[in-house]
Amino acid sequence: MSHDFNGRIALVTGASRGIGYFTALALGKAGAQVIATARTVGGLEELDDAIKAAGGKPATLVPFDLADMGAIDRLGAAIHERWGKLDILVANAGILGTVSPIGHVEAKVFEKVMTINVTATWRLIRSVEPLLVKSDAGRALLLSSSAPHKCKPFWGPYSASKAAVEALARTWAGETQRLPLRILSVDPGATRTAMRAQAVPGEDPNTLPHPSEVADAMLGVIGPELTETGKLFMARERTLLDYRMPE
Repeated sequence: MSHDFNGRIALVTGASRGIGYFTALALGKAGAQVIATARTVGGLEELDDAIKAAGGKPATLVPFDLADMGAIDRLGAAIHERWGKLDILVANAGILGTVSPIGHVEAKVFEKVMTINVTATWRLIRSVEPLLVKSDAGRALLLSSSAPHKCKPFWGPYSASKAAVEALARTWAGETQRLPLRILSVDPGATRTAMRAQAVPGEDPNTLPHPSEVADAMLGVIGPELTETGKLFMARERTLLDYRMPE
């Protein structure tokens, strides 16, 4: 499917590999001005080279660790100074932590998962919301997982963190539903990524969809034509699900 994002400013976190890399690449190919963040400078430079090789605009590369909350604030300020708005946020960056019984998880591991997956996402929302509402069709995708819905044994920190991310997305969507801004949580499904390999080391990666397939699915729900907000996007099935309160 072809997409046209000419004139759109898109921020993608965790853009040096996996889903973030291929989403940023797809946006760049489709004409967006990509702002790419990650800790790995080399991965960001490879992304920029790939976007330019595909005929896209040079990406703006912002290497930093999402644990640096001040850097997140400065990022929003820098986007405001340069472009005055933001059209697309893809909050993709996240970490797994350890796959372990809850009682065996070290405090520093639990705290790091919450810092990167939850606190940094909130701080990012706080930093860029004023920019997204200046767009005529602001779009935000917050990457989640099936983990908060399945709550599999040994995945406690990650499941809890993604449940919190979905709660943030739904709350934010409710607060902004009268604005042109549209917000979705995204469950990419099992995907051929480094995190998946860490989580399920015995799995054959060739049986899983490539991250570029998830990226293409996500581009289908961040265009100006999207009218839904506060829902869960199942990227593998390309469907939007309502959240329903228990009876």
